Amino acid sequence: MKLICICLLLAIALPGEKPLTDYFRKTQVIFAAKAISMQQAIALIDAKNPATLQYAKESLKQCRVSYKQLAFFLEYFFTSEAHVFNAPPKYEVDEPYIEYEAPVGLQQIESLLYDSAVYTHKTELMAEAEVVASSAADLPSLLYHFSATDGQIIESVKLELIRIMTLYISGYDAPNLKSGIEEAAAAMTAINIIVSPYVNDSIRYSLKRTIEYLQKDKDFDTFNRLEFLTGYALPLQRQLNILQGINTTPALNGNTTLFSKDALNKSAFPGANQTGDTSLGRRLFFEKALSGNGTRSCATCHQPDKYFIDGMARNISLEGGELPRNTPGLLYASYQYSQFWDGRAKSLEEQIVMVMHSKQEMDAVDDTVIHRLKNITMDQVVNSLAAYLRTLAPFNSPFDHYIAGDHSALTPQQQHGFNLFMGKGQCGTCHFAPLFNGLIPPLYNRTEFEVLGTPQTEDLLHPFKDADEGRYSFFRIGFYEGAFKTPTIRNAAVTGPYMHHGAFSSMEQVLAFYDKGGGAGIGLKLTNQTLSASQLHLEESEKKAIIAFMEALTDQ
Repeated sequence: MKLICICLLLAIALPGEKPLTDYFRKTQVIFAAKAISMQQAIALIDAKNPATLQYAKESLKQCRVSYKQLAFFLEYFFTSEAHVFNAPPKYEVDEPYIEYEAPVGLQQIESLLYDSAVYTHKTELMAEAEVVASSAADLPSLLYHFSATDGQIIESVKLELIRIMTLYISGYDAPNLKSGIEEAAAAMTAINIIVSPYVNDSIRYSLKRTIEYLQKDKDFDTFNRLEFLTGYALPLQRQLNILQGINTTPALNGNTTLFSKDALNKSAFPGANQTGDTSLGRRLFFEKALSGNGTRSCATCHQPDKYFIDGMARNISLEGGELPRNTPGLLYASYQYSQFWDGRAKSLEEQIVMVMHSKQEMDAVDDTVIHRLKNITMDQVVNSLAAYLRTLAPFNSPFDHYIAGDHSALTPQQQHGFNLFMGKGQCGTCHFAPLFNGLIPPLYNRTEFEVLGTPQTEDLLHPFKDADEGRYSFFRIGFYEGAFKTPTIRNAAVTGPYMHHGAFSSMEQVLAFYDKGGGAGIGLKLTNQTLSASQLHLEESEKKAIIAFMEALTDQ
């Protein structure tokens, strides 16, 4: 009898999908109206009347903010429809099927509205606006036979909170509109409504405070992201973790906060199911018997006392001359779905084998290596080395200490630098928190490649196009020409020189390159640059603050 009563109480306590669908129906009407208003504003764009362009931008902003009240639902339950509304404004390649996803939706509209030749794009803008408006009007059809569990509903809002903390406040979706803070407030309001039936008064109070903070200062460039994260979003995430949602995202540990050491599960990344002896791997890391001529070990190029790099632009090839690329660091390398600058290896194990067999790098012969080591197999060598590399993720920087509660760990300049990094500087739109690499939130299931247009040398006044084809050299797709993996900027302050070819000697030069809009911004003719060519207009003091923040990402 007691068990039956408990079950009845649980049935009453869990609201199920009806409040969700009721919310969706009401909010969809508003979004559809905003989409029509945007469509009408775009139709009025006239080169003779610049005010019409500004009106179209403002209408887009209102439409985007309205969309964010539905984003948690569409991103989780209907990803294809979410893509129609909010896909990145660049071609995406669906590997390994080589299917192209063309830019479409609100981000593409923003890209066109802020293009210098905007008035020539009116036909394309009209077509994009029609897609958004018609798709918004059709959204109620998604509810036909729709069902959702409480666990799914809770997971959908938990993932949306991660989007707020990593994508929305960084301006990832709307770098030109700079509407990210308003969009974050809209998304947080949606979370508040959806989880209200599931939570206690303490969580409701935290949600109210968080929304109020987002609404207090909507200015994108001045918004205090560090205070928002430490004082509001992360404590709220900790509270929401007590809700028993499901976890269908292998890379995420659903019981921690975003910047916890174990927030991301290493076991979700390629090769993690292999077993290896970590202690053996550490010894083998320094073993020169792994190279063909017995002169090199892994530590020759990845020197522990130099944060596992060599400090050179490009190391020396065994065949003479320089290696074609800069030695990538190994710290946090396990949190990636692709290895090497061009991502040609899918796991640490694959990378190790490729390096050992490379004529330029180690030129190893398996039989010779096994003969030298005795009583060990090649699989043991590879798996143990990979197991050791997976331990190289200390999360022990001043920033990590600050975010964990030690607010004396960062200087005011470093705190300001974080806010600029995640805001005006747009660094956080490619170097995603918490790894600050190309691992894309909130699912963290894909490693991003970008075309920056990095010139051959650090001379930005007289640039020459670099000849390195990047990912295109083995994956012959035009969008990959000159594309390289986005590395972590953890420990960047002590792991120069920089970029795939090591041509930039200082972080100041790197930042100057980004500030000018990448290769296209400094005058190189590029048709596929994924980095915005718009200048950031960072002041010198702001650049210094960003560099100070990156210095605070140095592990101690």
